[in-house]
Amino acid sequence: MTDGSRRSSTSRAGRSRAAQPRVPVDAPPAAAPAPDDRFFRQIVDSMRNGVLSVRADGMLAVMNDEAYRIFDLKRRPEDIGRPFRDVLSGHPDAIRVLTGGFELSHLPNRAELRLKASGRVIGYTLAQVRDERGRLAGVSMFFKDLTRVEQLEERERLRDRLAALGEMAAAIAHELKNPLAGIEVMAGLLRRQIPASPDAQSILTDIINEAKLANVIVIEMLEFVRPIRLQVAHASIPAMLHNAVTMAESKARRGDVHVSLQLAPDLPELRGDEHQLVQVFTNLLINAFEALHGEGTITLSARPVAPAAGAAVPIEVRAVRPEVVIEVADDGPGVPADLKDRIFNPFFTTKPQGSGLGLAIVRKIVDAHDGRIDVSTPPAGGTRFRVTLPLSGASEEL
Repeated sequence: MTDGSRRSSTSRAGRSRAAQPRVPVDAPPAAAPAPDDRFFRQIVDSMRNGVLSVRADGMLAVMNDEAYRIFDLKRRPEDIGRPFRDVLSGHPDAIRVLTGGFELSHLPNRAELRLKASGRVIGYTLAQVRDERGRLAGVSMFFKDLTRVEQLEERERLRDRLAALGEMAAAIAHELKNPLAGIEVMAGLLRRQIPASPDAQSILTDIINEAKLANVIVIEMLEFVRPIRLQVAHASIPAMLHNAVTMAESKARRGDVHVSLQLAPDLPELRGDEHQLVQVFTNLLINAFEALHGEGTITLSARPVAPAAGAAVPIEVRAVRPEVVIEVADDGPGVPADLKDRIFNPFFTTKPQGSGLGLAIVRKIVDAHDGRIDVSTPPAGGTRFRVTLPLSGASEEL
């Protein structure tokens, strides 16, 4: 290589080194970009749990969409920065819990609260927010809607109680059935032997009627405690409801009661035991006829509902299949508020000649179909029974 070539190569290498920036050996790494406050708010708003944060001055700092849903409130932009007591004015129980978060030294890791305004049950955790100096800056509440979970647990507890009660009731019923039949037969024989005594005939007739009534109660008791074995098949909802109306009319006095059927078009079939389901709606219609005393209106409606989406309940209890809602509503006197929680209990009745097992059997059949039943009072008055049934997949035995 000539001297000129070496000088040219050295010159190019020098220019190449000179073009590169000189970085100090101990230079710190480039600073990370500042966190985006909008991203953190998007995280909070996307959470499936309710999130509610309150600053130390009592002003609302964070409340996501799920929190608004659980508290049955409508989101308003001006809520942030308002006193949290004003935003939650309809939920004094939640206000009390949040206020306690500023005062307690040991916060509950997991607690439950029933919101009196809506009846919802929430499971919540409280956390105190502290600044960089360790001073209390606010309180956060993380919670989820446990209403459906609570309902399922109550159903399981009810099943356990009914199983124990059923064993005892079955033994008593078997012991009573034969003596009652004997009383009825002997009273009938005695009545034929003294036809000339009107007073004795009247007394013996009363004995026979009372024995028959007691026997009916025994039969209902056996029916209630007997396991339900479903004959599952495709069932037409309109045909099932028409059959229920016909059967109810044959068992109770309808009088001038008007029955209105409001069925959604193209109702799908459901898989269930049609005979058992007809019994459910027959019993509900009989109750409505008796409550109206021969005058009024009964509305029988059915509509499909889509699977629940976005509800803050665990996946294992969320509705993942379509359902149908069937309602039996009347414009009668209604059910007193203090009795609504008891009317499905076995042997509870307000009727002079009732056994208290009709609605208990109804609930048992609905449970066997993996459904739900509840009672409410519409704004216009009266009573409304709502039965929610899955369109497919009933249990085989309860």
